[in-house]
Amino acid sequence: MRNMKIVLASRNAHKIKELQTLLSKHVEDIEILSLDDVGITGEIEENGSTYRENALIKARVAATSGYIGLGDDSGLSVRALGGAPGVYSARYAGEHGDNAANNALLLKNLEGETDRFAEFVCTIACVFPSKDEPLVVEGRTQGVILDGARGSEGFGYDPLFFYEPYGKTFAELSAEEKNAISHRGKAIEALACELKKMNI
Repeated sequence: MRNMKIVLASRNAHKIKELQTLLSKHVEDIEILSLDDVGITGEIEENGSTYRENALIKARVAATSGYIGLGDDSGLSVRALGGAPGVYSARYAGEHGDNAANNALLLKNLEGETDRFAEFVCTIACVFPSKDEPLVVEGRTQGVILDGARGSEGFGYDPLFFYEPYGKTFAELSAEEKNAISHRGKAIEALACELKKMNI
């Protein structure tokens, strides 16, 4: 496998760099491109009802570039809330990406609740120009939701998500610690294993 180019359905430079770093540990000669790199403009409407559907929507748009298209979707699933916020994690409180409001609403909805079990889920989809069937992988990390925030690293629900084996929230972990056990890290590792098996 030589000089594999993958277009990630994102314009986030941090996300592109992270994926490049993590995949390069497993797959040689891989290059991650952004939507801007291949001239794909406009916003992608994520209107799926599952992580898988949203990841595939994004991957298919990225694949219109002629390269392998990759899309991901992730979120927090809380058992006591029937799986919410789920695919709406980033806009749980209404406005996309308002972490403080999302965390406040989560805590409000869990008031008085003894079952605090939750899991972060990340689904990654790959669409290949030369193959009919997409590749879809998933990573999950289980934990519990605390009554208040702890830590200053990470983003999103990380300050509330307590990972029991480490005795810390995701926001108290270093980037290296988090990548080793996070839902996203697990999904990327699964993706790398599958890509290595393929003769593309």
